[in-house]
Amino acid sequence: MLLALASGAALLLSLPPYGQWWLAPAGIAGLAAATHRRRLRGGLGVGFIAGVVLFVPLLDWTRIAAGWLPWILLSLAQAFYLGLLGMASAWLSPLTDRFRALWPLLTGLLWVAQEALRDRAPFGGFPWGRVAFSQGDAPALRVAVLGGAPLVTFIAAAAGGALVALAWRTWKPRTLVPAAGFAVALAALIAGPALVPTAKPATATQTIAIVQGNVPRLGLDFNAQRAAVLLNHVHATEALASEVKLGRKPQPDLVVWPENSSDIDPLKNQDAAQQIAQAADAIGVPILLGTVLRGDVPGEIRNASLLWQPATGPDLDQAYVKRHPVPFAEYMPMRSVARLVSDKVDLVQNMVAGTTPGIVKTPIGVVGDVICFEVAYDSIVRDTVVGGAQILATQTNNATFNEAEARQQLAMVQLRSVEHGREGLMVSTVGVSAFTGTDGEVIAATGFNVDAVVLHDMHIGGPRTLATRLGHWPELTMVALALFALLAAAPLRRRRTRGIPAAE
Repeated sequence: MLLALASGAALLLSLPPYGQWWLAPAGIAGLAAATHRRRLRGGLGVGFIAGVVLFVPLLDWTRIAAGWLPWILLSLAQAFYLGLLGMASAWLSPLTDRFRALWPLLTGLLWVAQEALRDRAPFGGFPWGRVAFSQGDAPALRVAVLGGAPLVTFIAAAAGGALVALAWRTWKPRTLVPAAGFAVALAALIAGPALVPTAKPATATQTIAIVQGNVPRLGLDFNAQRAAVLLNHVHATEALASEVKLGRKPQPDLVVWPENSSDIDPLKNQDAAQQIAQAADAIGVPILLGTVLRGDVPGEIRNASLLWQPATGPDLDQAYVKRHPVPFAEYMPMRSVARLVSDKVDLVQNMVAGTTPGIVKTPIGVVGDVICFEVAYDSIVRDTVVGGAQILATQTNNATFNEAEARQQLAMVQLRSVEHGREGLMVSTVGVSAFTGTDGEVIAATGFNVDAVVLHDMHIGGPRTLATRLGHWPELTMVALALFALLAAAPLRRRRTRGIPAAE
């Protein structure tokens, strides 16, 4: 029980905003030790407890918008996946007892399989808190270029497996050589990825400006402030144009506004359209802006990104509609049941999902656009790169959350740049906004709940990485190996139930 509590705390502290990446392998090792040789229900319980310690504080930001009950239910649902992981780890105990050298490999495979399930079910999954997203400052981040987020998780979890195998030994002369082997494996898994070369972007650059206009007040009344929020972004862009004319700032080639920067549909509201056109004409370059498009059906909306050209207005051929609306936040499944959980259910309108990847062709090149939580989903980001994206853009609105959530999201943008060899940007209404390099560097990050305009010369394009070309195959292979290991452990479990001792 103490190991489970400590493991959940270590996993929590490894993630932003704490960022102690080295605690992820330690937490994984602790959970592996806590579940080893336990009965299946004991493994389930121990894993669930570790999950509660991890997810309840990690997802605290959901309470701001949804209230305490949805926050707790979501956290418990996510914790259940760690319970399943604990059960699987207990199931494999006879196999790791007989073949101790497999402990790092099996630990890594189980974590990848657990995340693969959690990332997809139910309602399209919720990938928040993946081990890969804790490794922003770790050497392990670099292996994303080879196998994406699943391979980063595997490396960190395998390091935890090596650590528990090293600690779980009877210290006798005959065990020194195996112990030395696990120590070498641990060091290789922790430090070895530093030798992996990351992708080199193209040499051509374009100057991109991200505008963080801020909001009058944080919280659920964000939507009531939408006219003021739009004006904040208009005025910030006009101020940038003035600085450019005076020679104090370089002329940008593209300006990017965040999600919900115009929560008023500019295709239906002439005042909003005029204000955006005014900003675009002042800066003299296209603005990629986040907006909400109202459908002809009452209550039907689309979370979208529009490319607004100076002089000519919106280019409707270069628009992106969010493909993965968040269940219970942007659309409401099982509305009648959800009303029993929260009285805010009917505030959620029916957000219609887009059907095509976020490929936006601009004068500077092709932008791979995703909106808010979509950056957490492997396939949604990859689809933009396969479709020709030369830079990655994440437009988000963190006004109803907090700085911890924003920094967790920035870690995902950081990983995506390494994974696909594309420089990236994240632009938020309130922060944190930043640029990211293909080596994982975070550049010019803004503060939270402030207005800011940041310009950066981004490298446009580059070769496709191995991770981009392989897609889901590394993850599918590791999940298949995990399932094979679970099947292989069955005969050994039968031997144990008949009282035949496992090899030590």
